[in-house]
Amino acid sequence: MILKIFLLLSLTLHSLLAITGEEIAQKVHDRDEGDNSISKMTMIMTDKNGKKRVRNLKTFTKEKGEDTLKLMFFLTPADVKNTAFLTYDYEDSKKDDDQWLYLPALQKVKRIASSDKSSSFMGSDFTYSDMTSRNVADYTYKIMKEKKVKGHMTWQMLVTPKTQEIVEETGYTKSIVFVRQDNFVIVQALNYIKVGKKLKYMMVKGLEKIDGIWTITEIQMVTKKGKKTLHKTVFTFSGIEYNKDLDESLFTTRTLQRGL
Repeated sequence: MILKIFLLLSLTLHSLLAITGEEIAQKVHDRDEGDNSISKMTMIMTDKNGKKRVRNLKTFTKEKGEDTLKLMFFLTPADVKNTAFLTYDYEDSKKDDDQWLYLPALQKVKRIASSDKSSSFMGSDFTYSDMTSRNVADYTYKIMKEKKVKGHMTWQMLVTPKTQEIVEETGYTKSIVFVRQDNFVIVQALNYIKVGKKLKYMMVKGLEKIDGIWTITEIQMVTKKGKKTLHKTVFTFSGIEYNKDLDESLFTTRTLQRGL
């Protein structure tokens, strides 16, 4: 019995050591993130002087085959109320993700061009590109070492875009990411920005199982230049519900204009 346990542990350890960066990235991508979900979201943005802006949203997510549809409505404050954002996150790496932003002041739906996806999402430290998942095939992956993050073993990996086109679209020349070994959630990342010698530090501050699904409940992005913090954004999620009855017709540009 002891020999069997030893052999099992040895095989498990061997499989972990033998795993490649590409395999880890694929497991991160394939992780169950739930289907047909609704949540409340709070966006807290803090500038270099400590001044905060708070925005409240409602979000909807639906899996359509291998693609993901996401819809966000800004509820408060008044200056952004009824602003809405729609994303079609495609599995096919050869297909550009589609994104649209509705600005009520202009009563116009604007399609986000690939050249604009590296810009700030609604004044936050997250970009439009950050609002979609990365296509595994667009990057190379190198396992640097194993490291504990908040008591959990992670793989520390260097992630590098394969083409200049990806650099231009994301705004990042490379990233160092930390992937938890027990659930394949990226819990920390350091993104190197293409211009300005700035860095963006991403950290998952809240992570819990909801309906058996590892769910991020709080995520932070901090933009720094050297040791100086330039700006910080925190997204918090609450009231998360999975397996809701969401029709595909909800995820259209017409819904953006119509509102909730």
